[in-house]
Amino acid sequence: MLFLYIVIALVLLFDFINGFHDSANSIATVVSTKVLSPFAAVAMAAFFNFIAFTVFPLRVATTIGKGVIDPDIINLTVIAAALVAAITWNLITWWLGLPSSSSHTLVGGLVGSAIASSGVSSVVISGVIKIVAFIVIAPFLGMAISFIISAIVINIAKKHTPFTVDKHFRRLQLLSAAAFSLGHGGNDAQKSMGIIWAALIVSGLATKDDKIALWIVLSCQAAISLGTLFGGWRIVKTMGQRITKLKPFEGFCAETAGAITLFGVTHFGIPVSTTHTITGSIIGVGARKGASAVKWGVTRKIFWAWILTIPVSAVIGGMMYYFFNWIF
Repeated sequence: MLFLYIVIALVLLFDFINGFHDSANSIATVVSTKVLSPFAAVAMAAFFNFIAFTVFPLRVATTIGKGVIDPDIINLTVIAAALVAAITWNLITWWLGLPSSSSHTLVGGLVGSAIASSGVSSVVISGVIKIVAFIVIAPFLGMAISFIISAIVINIAKKHTPFTVDKHFRRLQLLSAAAFSLGHGGNDAQKSMGIIWAALIVSGLATKDDKIALWIVLSCQAAISLGTLFGGWRIVKTMGQRITKLKPFEGFCAETAGAITLFGVTHFGIPVSTTHTITGSIIGVGARKGASAVKWGVTRKIFWAWILTIPVSAVIGGMMYYFFNWIF
């Protein structure tokens, strides 16, 4: 029973670091355009992170809980190894200022530790393929939507003075940032809920047919919100200005596109990377101004972080499983 409590504590630590690491996704554009101060932006994001469970069904949690690895085959050591792998890679990329995906870090850790424990049969291949597919689909979806929204907004804005456009979109960006924070809390916190649920199934305290308990929902939403409050300022700069320079209307377009993408995939229970989604949306806004407006050198580094996340996390997860097995 003690080991289960340790695993739950690790899940909540991962969830906290997820909020800490990914807070920049929600607030980077609204801070970089100087619509809100960093403190006000973080407080707003944390609030909407927390209330997300009142808006979205828990389909992402179900996918993570039984759609990546088979909870009937694996054990708590597998889950603990995956969490340590995810936390390790998250902290490394946070320190380097790279906006990698906490979601895919977790998936990679789960796959690596499960294979080390029980072989490939313990992995739900169809679920992993769906998640991997959205590594590509989510950012391109965000990019396409932001490109279209920005084209529409520019066409409307031509009829008004730059001052009027700036004034209105500074207000509208508050709504778009809030919507993206809601999507972030809805998709990302559910991944931690799914892991705790899987740990309870493994321990014989729940079944695959049970509903996720309210205490799991509230604790995970609280953990990600607290993480967001502490923020990840190293990544804000990369997301907000180093990819492309943003004006308030462009920040609005990027956040709105990201929120639409997150709302859609969360509704269908698909765990995606909020990092990939908002990065693609920002690139879409920049690309509308021409390819030269996007700083492709920075973008390439981000793409490499994306590509490496799942395999590196899988290797760390496998190594941690063998280490824990040796220790215990």
